Amino acid sequence: MNLKKIFLFTLFSVSINIAAQKCNCKEEFNWLKETFETNDAGFKYVIDKKGETAYQNHNKLFADKVKKVTELNECRNILFDWMLFFRPSHLSIAVNSKPINKTETGNKTAAENNWEKIEITETELKEITSKIKHPTFEGIWLSPPYTIGVVKRENQYIGFVLDVKNSKWKQYQVKFKITEKPDKTYDAVYYMGDYSAQRFNNVEFIGNNILKIGFIALKRSFPDNLSDSQEIKDYIELYTAQKPFLKEISKQTVLLRIPSFDYSNKKIIDSLLTANHNLITSKDNLIIDVRNNGGGSDATFQKIIPYLYTNPIRNVGVEYLSTVQNNKRMLEFMSNPDWSAEDKEWAKKGFEKLNANIGKFVNLNEQLVTETKLDVFYKNPKNIAIIINENNASTTEQFLLVAKQSKKVKLFGRTTEGVLDISNMYFVDSPSKNFKLGYSLTKSFRIPDMQIDGKGIQPDFYIDRNIPDYQWTNFTEERLNVN
Repeated sequence: MNLKKIFLFTLFSVSINIAAQKCNCKEEFNWLKETFETNDAGFKYVIDKKGETAYQNHNKLFADKVKKVTELNECRNILFDWMLFFRPSHLSIAVNSKPINKTETGNKTAAENNWEKIEITETELKEITSKIKHPTFEGIWLSPPYTIGVVKRENQYIGFVLDVKNSKWKQYQVKFKITEKPDKTYDAVYYMGDYSAQRFNNVEFIGNNILKIGFIALKRSFPDNLSDSQEIKDYIELYTAQKPFLKEISKQTVLLRIPSFDYSNKKIIDSLLTANHNLITSKDNLIIDVRNNGGGSDATFQKIIPYLYTNPIRNVGVEYLSTVQNNKRMLEFMSNPDWSAEDKEWAKKGFEKLNANIGKFVNLNEQLVTETKLDVFYKNPKNIAIIINENNASTTEQFLLVAKQSKKVKLFGRTTEGVLDISNMYFVDSPSKNFKLGYSLTKSFRIPDMQIDGKGIQPDFYIDRNIPDYQWTNFTEERLNVN
């Protein structure tokens, strides 16, 4: 799973409490340090590379810092900075949401009630923007659960809540501000569900009807007279998809879009492949679009492999750091209603083996490398393209390492993020319940010989910046049809 977005929240979020929340940052730091040293699978690997002296100097610096800190958000940021000694991804520290006392509730409610507002009704805004004939930020946008109006005020475009369901946000409160820069590009401050501020320096349109603020997408609702080409509409369908889907895009090609390998998508993907098996195996080309897919579970992509398969696939395994705390994850898997009986049995056996080897790294698969051999081989699809970009990480990168061993498969796009070597995140609360720590349980046997972290996986066909995102699918299909 890609935790990069959580890290951004950590770095940029701000508290809106009138009375700042307090904490004992020294105690929180001591807990974090001990927990990470004991349980993180990448800890010793980094210490061996950087040296004990560098680590002790790092600890001394931060031990001095935390003595002076009492405010919760400031403490969180310092704790996260301490963790960056080890790696930039597959770790996190976040402030927990928890019940607060009546005084805090009163202060927070007062702050939220005093939030900046733009009091323009939807009817009034429609009248103001009804004559717009060219794309502009002004108008009405949908980003569930919010309906957001946007008006221009001097050099800013201000988004405010017109309607919202199941949220503490209130009508007319300012949701974001977009500011034009001297170079005619835009940046934005977007206020998240908890009123924390998220800053973005990439604000752009996709066609005329999708507004992209960082990783947040808003769909235009009004004015509704701005049309898009079919190519743009197809891309918007891909970009905004929340669940996997499959469609025939030409006589030669089927497209499978997978926005996430989250385990909850496994049944959807399996059903799509079963229902469309004859269609897939009747086409020359299969395009799998995994752009912005930050990961999930390896189990989710297993049913795709037979369509890619041409030769035995070698899988370099991982080793699990066995600790009392880490092994609880297997118990959680065993009680997860979404897990199959087969997967639960794997977790049960894994738990037993891990518990018998506390304090050690454990390979649950016996061998360092396993080889997958399938009896099935499909003549079609002959050509398989996987479209990738810089937001692919974790399980998605594991899928790519498997897929690119096939003679049928080529990767199109841009180099992936590079977040795979230290992986399988687990989350625990601090004793105070102020913080939730995320760290990693496994280390790949690939390192140091084939490091992915910090490097990523490169495409076979680089799609340069002169080709806009909405043309990637057509570009890819054209290249497949050349063969």
